[in-house]
Amino acid sequence: MERYRNKSGKSGVTAYAIGADAIEVRFVGGDVYRYSYASAGRARVEEMKRLARGGEGLSGYIARHARDAYER
Repeated sequence: MERYRNKSGKSGVTAYAIGADAIEVRFVGGDVYRYSYASAGRARVEEMKRLARGGEGLSGYIARHARDAYER
């Protein structure tokens, strides 16, 4: 996993791993959630990938748009 840059310093995300059709996100407590095209939809996953690479806004986006749309 790649460390999340957390530009705001307030994110609940600590790391992420990007796959072709999914993203895995590790949160502060250590839990890892996988969001895939099948579970969250292509547009949401692609936006999460963009935010992860940018190091800002990922936790908030997940809370607002994909909270329960994870596979595992």
